[in-house]
Amino acid sequence: MIADSPLARTEPPHDCPRCPRLVAFRHALRIEYPDWWNAPVPALGDPDAWLAIVGLAPGKHGANRTGRPFTGDHAGVLLFETLGAFGLATGRYDARPDDGLRLTGAAIINAVKCLPPENKPMPEEIATCRPFLAAQLAVLEKVRVIVPLGQIAHQSTLRLLGERVSAFRFGHGAEHRLSDGRVMIDSYHCSRYNQNTGRLTPEMFRAVFARALEMRQS
Repeated sequence: MIADSPLARTEPPHDCPRCPRLVAFRHALRIEYPDWWNAPVPALGDPDAWLAIVGLAPGKHGANRTGRPFTGDHAGVLLFETLGAFGLATGRYDARPDDGLRLTGAAIINAVKCLPPENKPMPEEIATCRPFLAAQLAVLEKVRVIVPLGQIAHQSTLRLLGERVSAFRFGHGAEHRLSDGRVMIDSYHCSRYNQNTGRLTPEMFRAVFARALEMRQS
C-alpha cells in the first residue's frame, strides 16, 4: 500500500499516541480490517504548491482505508475531477493510491490526521493535531491561497496562524485576507452528504478553485 508524503518530516508516527479515543478506534479497525491503512494519513501533493487544501479528517472507507487523502470514497471524485479541470492534477483518478494521480501546484493537508468515530473529531483532538497541520503549512512556503473544506478546517487554520476566528466568518466562497498576506477562500466540504443534499454542487465547488486561480495571478 502506497502512503508516501511530500512532507515526510512533518508527519506523525504511524502509531501516533496523542489522542486516546482515536488510538482506540484505530486499534479496533486494525482488528476488523487488517488490510486497511488504519493510521494517520499523510499529506498529498506538490511540495512547491501555491495552493493548500485543508480537509477535515480521513474518511473511514476512503483515506483511512487507502492511506491517501480523499481516495476511495465519494468526496474524492468531485475533488480530483475539479483539480484536474484546473490543471492542478494529472493522471487519472481511479480511487486507488497507486493509480498514478499527481497534484501540480496543490497540496492536501488535514486538520485531523486520524479517522474519528462518526467523522466527528472532538475539539481537543483538533487542537492536539493542530501542530502537524501548522508544521505542514509552514513547510509549504510557496502557498499563497488556502482553501479549507468546511468550518472545522477553516477555524483550525485560522487558529494556527494566530488569527482571531470571530473576525473571519465561514461561508462558501467567502474570501479572507490573512495577516501574513495570504488569502483564504472557504468551501463547503465535498462530502457525499453535502453533494446529495445539494448544499454543494459541482458548479459551486469549481467556482472556489476558479477564484483561487484568479487570486494567485493577482
